[in-house]
Amino acid sequence: MPPGDEPPDDRSPEPANGRALWPAPETPPPEPARTELPDPDPRPPRPDDRGRAGWRPWTAWTAILLGFGATIVGGIVVSVIAAAAGGSLEDPAPGVNIGLTLLQNMALVGAALFFAQMAGRPTARDFGLISPADGMAQRRDRLRAIRRAVGLLIGLWIGFYAVSAIWTAALSLNETQMLPEELGIEGSSINLALVVVLITVVAPLGEELFFRGYFFGALRNWRGFWPAAIVTGLVFGAIHIGSSPIGFTVPLAFFGFALCLLYERTGSLYPSIALHALNNAVALGVSQKWSWEIPLLMVGAAVASLLLARALAHALQTYARKGIGPFAHPAA
Repeated sequence: MPPGDEPPDDRSPEPANGRALWPAPETPPPEPARTELPDPDPRPPRPDDRGRAGWRPWTAWTAILLGFGATIVGGIVVSVIAAAAGGSLEDPAPGVNIGLTLLQNMALVGAALFFAQMAGRPTARDFGLISPADGMAQRRDRLRAIRRAVGLLIGLWIGFYAVSAIWTAALSLNETQMLPEELGIEGSSINLALVVVLITVVAPLGEELFFRGYFFGALRNWRGFWPAAIVTGLVFGAIHIGSSPIGFTVPLAFFGFALCLLYERTGSLYPSIALHALNNAVALGVSQKWSWEIPLLMVGAAVASLLLARALAHALQTYARKGIGPFAHPAA
């Protein structure tokens, strides 16, 4: 190759005095970091947020305020109507007291259903309206579960009577329950029947649905069983001040706790409803000095309250399938 025709040297020249003869090509700037957009719903609904697991603990207190608030408003309305008809506000007629007691139970159950719907369609299972042997395929297992529930019911009932006896003896209590008389049990046969049904059937069913079925269920989502059961028992005893002698507030609080324990151990509200009905039947019969009527009343109260509970369970399942209610959500 003739001199002067060599190809150009593409190699970078050697630096002179440690510096390049011309600047190196510029390095392209790094790409800006991409900013990940946050998930518009960082906590999507989970299946376990529906039903009883989704009941917020604060709704337990709101529900009880709503229930008793509705009762107070209803009581004022009924009292005004009774006074306008010539009745006494200081000593209302038995029919007025019966109506107000029935209204209180309906208001509490209505408040429980109202707040339960905020977590989806309430079902019978949410309120514990299932058999203690629910989901068991073997007949032997079902019978064992039912026997266990009956044994717990009897044991806790005996424990309640033991606590009541010790408490009564320690404080020398000699108070009698005046609620049956206030409701007019000594009046006509119609009044007698209404008072018996109200005390031994309606009250056990309504109070169990609210206090164990919803109030305890919502509080249990807060700190578990023990705090929820203790608080529920204390509130249960407190709300009976006025309808029961004040000296029996502590035994009734223990009874409320025992009903929570029975519900927790059996997984069913039916044993609690039955125990509540049996206890009210005995208390009513003893207060009226009945004898052979008490066993009949016990059986009738337990059977009637459980049949009504079963009918309510069927209604809840029907509503859940059809999505009835202002806060109904699609079934999970």
